[in-house]
Amino acid sequence: MSFGSISKEAHESLAIAMNRIGGKSNTGEGGEDPERFQPMPNGDSRRSAIKQVASGRFGVTSHYLVNADELQIKISQGAKPGEGGELPGHKVSPEIARVRGTTPGVGLISPPPHHDIYSIEDLAELIHDLKNSNIHARVNVKLVAEIGVGTVAAGVAKAKADVILIAGHDGGTGASPRSSIQHAGLPWELGLAETNQILLLNDLRSRVVLEADGQMKTGRDLAIAALLGAEEFGCATAPLVTLGCLMMRVCHKNTCPVGVATQNPELRKNFKGQPDYVVNFFRFMAQELRELMAELGFRTVDEMVGRNDKLEMRRAIDHFKAKGMDFSKILYKPEVAPEVGTFCCQKQDHLLDESLDMSQLLDFCSPALESKEKVFGEFPIANVNRVVGTITGAEVSRIYGAEGLPDDTIHLKFTGSAGQSLAAFVPRGITIELEGDANDYCGKGLSGGRLIVYPHRTAPPRFIADSNIIVGNVCFYGATSGEAFISGMAGERFCVRNSGVHAVIEGVGDHACEYMTGGSLIVLGAAGRNFAAGMSGGVAYVFDEAGDFEGKLNKEMVNLYPLIECEDDEIAEVKRRIEKHQELTRSSKANWILEIWNESLAKFQKVLPSDYERVLISLKKAEASGLSGEDAVRVAFEENARIGH
Repeated sequence: MSFGSISKEAHESLAIAMNRIGGKSNTGEGGEDPERFQPMPNGDSRRSAIKQVASGRFGVTSHYLVNADELQIKISQGAKPGEGGELPGHKVSPEIARVRGTTPGVGLISPPPHHDIYSIEDLAELIHDLKNSNIHARVNVKLVAEIGVGTVAAGVAKAKADVILIAGHDGGTGASPRSSIQHAGLPWELGLAETNQILLLNDLRSRVVLEADGQMKTGRDLAIAALLGAEEFGCATAPLVTLGCLMMRVCHKNTCPVGVATQNPELRKNFKGQPDYVVNFFRFMAQELRELMAELGFRTVDEMVGRNDKLEMRRAIDHFKAKGMDFSKILYKPEVAPEVGTFCCQKQDHLLDESLDMSQLLDFCSPALESKEKVFGEFPIANVNRVVGTITGAEVSRIYGAEGLPDDTIHLKFTGSAGQSLAAFVPRGITIELEGDANDYCGKGLSGGRLIVYPHRTAPPRFIADSNIIVGNVCFYGATSGEAFISGMAGERFCVRNSGVHAVIEGVGDHACEYMTGGSLIVLGAAGRNFAAGMSGGVAYVFDEAGDFEGKLNKEMVNLYPLIECEDDEIAEVKRRIEKHQELTRSSKANWILEIWNESLAKFQKVLPSDYERVLISLKKAEASGLSGEDAVRVAFEENARIGH
């Protein structure tokens, strides 16, 4: 359950309990407050060992990723497979917004798909990206029990996931649509049995840990899951009940009467749960599992994994609904060679030693990592060099925390064609400059770093940068902070789910600024269709030279204004960013726009989300009344929460 779906008190109680017993709690997709990474005075820890990376990428920063033992890619959720999610604006409190890197009072949308996953190869790339972001963490992929999930799981195992989670349809239903609860997903037993069988038949079972979840409440549930092929188990609803959850099914309304699933400060006072309650529950659950293992003759869980010969159909069912039921497919045991592993007994090889970071960059950057000494280096790059800068950035975050290093402490210049995910999750203090071009996903999850991309200086005069694609698709997906200056065009879905990066580029494809919640984008050229779909925060400025931008804009959640009618400070800031873009990339398009600035200004259009605009107006009113800082933000949130509710 994510922070946002449930209260801070409930989330922290679960984390403390799991850390006490050596288990793992999951952040959910709402990010995690960095304060929780520090031990409590009594020795307890509120840190969630599993950090989730979902389609919204809320709060997914380099610092967040390095403070994990396991990174979970949530492909799907048992209670609402393939639907994404939504957190209403009245639940996006200032605290939630700070952790998620968004605006208080503005609703948040998690897209149905991960926009960097459209094939199993894309998933393999994201697994590789996350492994680079924290080389010590396992990478977990969460799937939902559906017909054919075993085939998908085989691809996930080949994509080098360390853990595969099969989620059942009963789990996490508190705020899910009723139609999904009643009609989507399958029981975890069906998905787990199919997955275990297919992995065994393809000799992949020994390479991955199998996990199952979905309303597991007893030791008997765990025993059945193990016999069907699982080594690890997830529980959420039952622990929440031990903390006081009454199953009111009003999680989405922010009216939970016991303070478990609400952000209302008055209702949160009703929370009476304690970590001890969760610890006791799991001890009883483990005791029941041990008793069942003793009855079956097993000493360890590994011994019982996949031993479905110990399960049998109940013969005494004569209910009319059970007539004709046949579970033989679930209990089928594939015949495999003796050397085929039946549980995880070998680690995936993520080929990290072959990365540019491990072979060259870490050693080169050691003065900066050890003593904050400035370093500048030039390196050739080719498209086989993927995720460049990410391992180095992770070391910066591990040593210096969320603040990173002073700007430009590490300046790495590359020449050539960069592979996928250049500068993914790079934190503050690292500048990556590329003379050449980059593949898909560059700047993914950028966490404070700076990315500069421009064409080869030796390109012939006929090469017009603002008419040629220089970076691929889905660049700056889920980026949280930093700067980007790109002399050339981007592919599709540029800055999707951007929540803090300030970027300048000379042309974008379709679906730019999709689901964007913060930061800014200046486009000095043409924009594709469906611009700003689902955009709820941040601001975009488009140089509408052809005069056709309005027809390409998705107006459902945004308003369009001429920049020339905006305040002088805002116009000056846009000009300053274009000047910086020209200085860093030597952009001829930026130079031309600046030379005729007064004429160019009339062609700039400003895209501003309507809910975000309403919050900004409320914030100005609060500041005008004499409030400042967190007090002003709180008043603006409360005003807009009432409107949104």
